[in-house]
Amino acid sequence: MRIARFAGEDDPQFGVIGDDNGVQTIAHLKGDPLYAGIELTGQKTPLADVRLLAPVIPRSKVVCVGRNYAKHAAEMGGEVPVEPLIFLKPNTSVIGPGEPIFYPDQSNDVHFEGELAVVIGRICRDVSAEDANRVILGYTIGNDVTARDLQATDGQWARAKGFDTFCPLGPWIETDFDPADVRVRTVLSSGGLDSGGQAGETKQDGRTSDMVFTVPDIIAYVSSFMTLLPGDVILTGTPEGVGPMEVGDSVSVSIDGLGTLTNQVVSAHD
Repeated sequence: MRIARFAGEDDPQFGVIGDDNGVQTIAHLKGDPLYAGIELTGQKTPLADVRLLAPVIPRSKVVCVGRNYAKHAAEMGGEVPVEPLIFLKPNTSVIGPGEPIFYPDQSNDVHFEGELAVVIGRICRDVSAEDANRVILGYTIGNDVTARDLQATDGQWARAKGFDTFCPLGPWIETDFDPADVRVRTVLSSGGLDSGGQAGETKQDGRTSDMVFTVPDIIAYVSSFMTLLPGDVILTGTPEGVGPMEVGDSVSVSIDGLGTLTNQVVSAHD
């Protein structure tokens, strides 16, 4: 099942993406599926007629894993961690597909980091790796945008990772998905949004099977010291190939089975 969040007539709404005689549609849901479950209103809208938003706005936190691909750890000049390297992004950094990433005045070196994202579906603590799937609502795509120069000078990552718009998520949540071995690809294009990540230059091309710590490992580790809440998002790390984006570029992160998340970089003054 693909669950999407979209701009409604008044407030944002949730829906389930489906096919109606060859036309992709979104069947409207009553309330937030994290809390209200899956209850259809009976109304459908062509998917092409709606504007998709971030499929979840975490009420609490975005938990991130650093250096979770060995080759990325090497390109950053670091060792592979013995335990998952955890940091947080604020929920105010979250944006949806097609929304702009604002290039802040404080940085001259903003990077993309395409990642698989896990959406937590229930409150949990001390979850074993064997039980991790029970607390997952589904999966989406994330971009852990990072001001690399500030990451180096600050000595910690809160500012470098935490700017508004530095956590694109989308385009939807896929509930029926196996994250063990799928392709993660990031394409950078100059001069505006591309057509689903096919144009431009491929910068990252990895597989989740190369993760140092698997999704169940990560959930078990994080929940051992931190309560996870419905709607929390876990970014699972990025493959090698991270690099800079400039104002006017667009970045598309594609994951097999999940689709493509595309955002354009704009000046913070736009």
